[in-house]
Amino acid sequence: MAEKKDAISLLAPIREVVKGRMGFRESIFSSCDVKRWIEKDGEVFLMAIGLKEGQKVVDFGSGRGHYTLPAAKLVGEKGKVYAFDRDGDDLEKLKNTVSTMDINNIEIIEAETKVPLDDSCIDVVLCYDVIHYLKDRTLIYDEAHRILKKGGILSLYPKHCKDDFPLMELVDVSREEVIQEVLSAGFYFLSRFKKTLLHDDYYNVGEVFNFQKRQ
Repeated sequence: MAEKKDAISLLAPIREVVKGRMGFRESIFSSCDVKRWIEKDGEVFLMAIGLKEGQKVVDFGSGRGHYTLPAAKLVGEKGKVYAFDRDGDDLEKLKNTVSTMDINNIEIIEAETKVPLDDSCIDVVLCYDVIHYLKDRTLIYDEAHRILKKGGILSLYPKHCKDDFPLMELVDVSREEVIQEVLSAGFYFLSRFKKTLLHDDYYNVGEVFNFQKRQ
């Protein structure tokens, strides 16, 4: 995820100045949009795409937790969210943020694509703005299929496909081709949403696809 690291390194001097002037601890609240998303809009969005109280959720490629935190608030004390990412720096920021909030149902996991969880134990896998990093996207689809319960949901936001600011491994791949990839991995197509959601540190309109693991 060099793209994110490069951006972070460029912003580092600015952050140091701001932190020095305002005296606050660095967290994920890097913009007004992020703050509003974490406080309210993220929960509203995730409820609309099907998250419910008591569920177990994996945020695949969680980064700094823009979806992990609202998901954790939504599933509540009876649920759990696993924040899974290979970027230790982002996960450390998430850990610092969680420590300042009244949230106790997040487990942070640093790894590549293999999730250290049992088969068929998860209700929902969130995979938002992630698959453009991998040439072999079946690694994600297959792992999501493995950990999901029967009837479990894979919710996918394929940002950076050729229909939506093409980038990296999705530059020549359309949304419809992504859908076919997921169907071939053992899922049914469930629903399609066009909604305002958070991308990086700002709002944009994107298409999210929900798939259900075949029985």
